[in-house]
Amino acid sequence: MMRYLLLLTITSVVAFGGTLHAADLPNILWITSEDNGPELGCYGDKYADSPNIDSIAAKGMKYKRAWSNAPVCAPARTTIISGIYPPALGAEHMRSQTQLPEGFHMFPYYLHEAGYYCTNNSKEDYNLAKEGYVWDESSGKAHWRNRQDGQPFFAVFNFTTSHESQLRKRPHTPVHDPAGVRVPAYHPDTPEVRRDWAQYYDKITDMDKQVGRVLAQLKEDGLDEDTIIFYYGDHGSGMPRSKRWPYDSGLHVPMIVHVPEMYKKLAPKEYEVGGTSERLVGFIDLAPTVLSLAGIEPLQWMQGNAFMGKYETKPPKYMFGFRGRMDERYDMLRTCTDGQFVYVKNYMPHKIYGQHIDYMFQTPTTQVWKKLFDEGKLNEAQSHFWQVKPAQELYDLATDPDEVNNLAGDSQYADKLNELRTAVLNWQKEIRDIGFLPEDQIHSRSGDKSPYELGHDASSYDLDAVMDAALLASSLDPKALPKINSEFGASDPAVRYWAAMGVLMRGEAGVQGAHEQLRAALNDESPSVRCIAAEALGRYGNAEDVKLSLDTLGKLADPVENGVYVSMLALNSIDAMDEKAKPLAPVLAKLPNGNKQAPPRTGGYVPRLLQDLNQELSE
Repeated sequence: MMRYLLLLTITSVVAFGGTLHAADLPNILWITSEDNGPELGCYGDKYADSPNIDSIAAKGMKYKRAWSNAPVCAPARTTIISGIYPPALGAEHMRSQTQLPEGFHMFPYYLHEAGYYCTNNSKEDYNLAKEGYVWDESSGKAHWRNRQDGQPFFAVFNFTTSHESQLRKRPHTPVHDPAGVRVPAYHPDTPEVRRDWAQYYDKITDMDKQVGRVLAQLKEDGLDEDTIIFYYGDHGSGMPRSKRWPYDSGLHVPMIVHVPEMYKKLAPKEYEVGGTSERLVGFIDLAPTVLSLAGIEPLQWMQGNAFMGKYETKPPKYMFGFRGRMDERYDMLRTCTDGQFVYVKNYMPHKIYGQHIDYMFQTPTTQVWKKLFDEGKLNEAQSHFWQVKPAQELYDLATDPDEVNNLAGDSQYADKLNELRTAVLNWQKEIRDIGFLPEDQIHSRSGDKSPYELGHDASSYDLDAVMDAALLASSLDPKALPKINSEFGASDPAVRYWAAMGVLMRGEAGVQGAHEQLRAALNDESPSVRCIAAEALGRYGNAEDVKLSLDTLGKLADPVENGVYVSMLALNSIDAMDEKAKPLAPVLAKLPNGNKQAPPRTGGYVPRLLQDLNQELSE
């Protein structure tokens, strides 16, 4: 065992946890990998080859049920770095951009204040603007070896080897035999699917070797007995219906911790070498946990629970997940699990699961899966992904680990359904979920405030009213239409937005019952309300309605005039109109792509939609 002496005594006066000396602080190493669930030997997967990760589990402890909270990288990483659920930050959408309130910091700031040398090697991908101190170094060269002698470190090594993009790279000679793949019940059993799954396992093996190299460096530096090690994946596998979907298949990740003997007092209460913890842990818990290990009391505004260290809390009863816009396609889901059952609330059930996301459709599995559906060659479980959604879903992981048997309509599970549904609603109210606002309103209504501050200002954001409107709209109850129609007169544009959504979700019957309100909504001050009203009229109205719809959507689709968020919403609505949208082809062909006006990292989404639409409407 070896511990460097500090050249200088670094004393940290931590406002939240007392005074600590840097020499007393543990080194903390995070090893993370992208786009992989618990398909590892240490989790009982006999097809996997992951000896280095398995070695961490052998001398440490693995969590049986860990969730990434978000099923895609940027929102998941935003959860980690902030300690706040992205639906409370206005950051749930893929590669959106927002900021923390003044006085809030990304968690490495507090470690730095305590004397830590903080490095990230090297992916960030946050939906938050970096302001002030975050990392001492964030690059492909970042390493604990660059710190002062004896300085405690917090080091992140992130490996992209298992990323979705690597599963479809060809040519590739399979190492894992595709014949040995377990094809989940929702995927068709085809050579393409087996090939992609086998390549996924190959990439996990390659990633595992990288993990081994970092562990060897730690040992070489004499720090393996001085360092608390975490290993986790950043969300479920890169295969379709894992990544991007807040089922257990998209949220369940490996989470392994090793606590050396000298820091045993900081280990989780249930810690056993080679053991397994039943505690529910999520990415929302990582920031408070790392602060707790450093003796820093987690900030009051952090929304997770420390599962290690001085400020370890009691285990939570539930974990939560979410889905917003995925690249160029809008959706809204919230999920919850108690460890056995998974509940899903679909706020946009009129949208199919497998919307056309350009990046996802580059995977051979996605392509062959959709082709077989179009040809009518899939069974019920395999077809589900290409169909519209129910208002809510419930799955029992004990009997249905692939989550294909929806129990939401089974009276035998009514109590569990109500329990988890209530848990989701209470959680949304607790965190002040701002995801009920259309994306353009998240930013336009915030003004000089951060979206988080807007969400926590009851005078600016009436969460109860907006949430009630969304629940009524997404209930799919036909008897709710009169109440929905009355909400077109609400003063809050978000309530009017959900009124239009509620009519749209009810199809032709909804439009017939709210025709007058929809026509009036084409002149609403909110572009999002105009957009959804136009989609409803365009899809289910008469010939005159279609003309008015196309005129409205054609104007809203311009990203320079209306901004990227409104443009994406309008282009999605146009896409939903199918053949009826053909008269817009000349308009769309001349539209600017809005790249220069787009917020950071969103510039590619409008061009993707325009490319797809121009191709579809010209056929």
